[in-house]
Amino acid sequence: MSVVPAPQPERPLFAEVGMGGDASTAIVRATVVQASTIFYDTPATLEKAERLLAEAVGYGSQLVVFPEAFIGGYPRGSNFGVTIGNRTAKGKEEFRKYHASAIDVPGPEVDRLAAMAGKYKVYLVMGVIERDGYTLYCTILFFDSQGRFLGKHRKIMPTALERIIWGFGDGSTIPVFETPIGKIGAAICWENKMPLLRTAMYAKGIEIYCAPTADSRDVWQASMTHIALEGGCFVLSANQFCRRKDYPPPPEYLFSGTEEELTPDSVVCAGGSVIISPSGAIVAGPNYNGEALISADLDLGEIARAKFDFDVVGHYSRPEVFSLIVRDQPAKPVTLTSAPEITEDAHHK
Repeated sequence: MSVVPAPQPERPLFAEVGMGGDASTAIVRATVVQASTIFYDTPATLEKAERLLAEAVGYGSQLVVFPEAFIGGYPRGSNFGVTIGNRTAKGKEEFRKYHASAIDVPGPEVDRLAAMAGKYKVYLVMGVIERDGYTLYCTILFFDSQGRFLGKHRKIMPTALERIIWGFGDGSTIPVFETPIGKIGAAICWENKMPLLRTAMYAKGIEIYCAPTADSRDVWQASMTHIALEGGCFVLSANQFCRRKDYPPPPEYLFSGTEEELTPDSVVCAGGSVIISPSGAIVAGPNYNGEALISADLDLGEIARAKFDFDVVGHYSRPEVFSLIVRDQPAKPVTLTSAPEITEDAHHK
């Protein structure tokens, strides 16, 4: 595992930021993980996640962000046998296997991740494929350094063919969590391009904006820099680095349209994980060289300095001209009036 070291801070690195002190002057060491899922093998992927988490903590990280769909896998290159008006038997079997690799939230894998966060005393942001009955969601899970599951964000707009395998999140899972190391939230891949979603997160005061992704193109860096400048926040984007051999071999798994051109060592996702400051400066990455831990020391004082220039939902807003309404209640297809409602929070009380 390649390690991209963080620059040494000019002031002491705090093990944890105390709520009673001036949090705006604190420094937080953060790591974005650039590594591949072990596809169709969720237990092995969880083992790999723990190894990477332990390694990051060994370098002093207080916050570790994993890529989109790290647990459960990003089915790059697959079309699940779908054409307009038809779905093949092989594609349906691919979905069955993919569904089996997903995790329930809450569930035993969530408990395992929470235990990891508590064991290593680290804030953990993890990309998973969430299974809710027979619908899957691309989801981000949040854990604190005491091993508590804080909540989740479901991707509200899957991109292109992702829409045949993933459901759509709603406004009830766009959280920003206030923690001793800053206000943390996340948006996934191309939903980061949605201005109104970003605005909702800015309104919640996000300071450490996590952007797990599957986009390794150079142009992705421009989006990340823009968000950092627009939101006056740190942006942490984690992507997988994958070769063809990280996926099952053909004919079990096929990269539609490109399989014949690929060798086992062909790079199918080049990473590009990066950390950007509120001033738009790249402080770590982007890395396109392989699996890596990319770390940086986040000077939270930079947030106030950036907001002095531009506060998109504060002194630079014009609410008498522009406003945004966010419907943040769960959107349910069926409501049974005769049964008491059981909320997700009930599982964590």
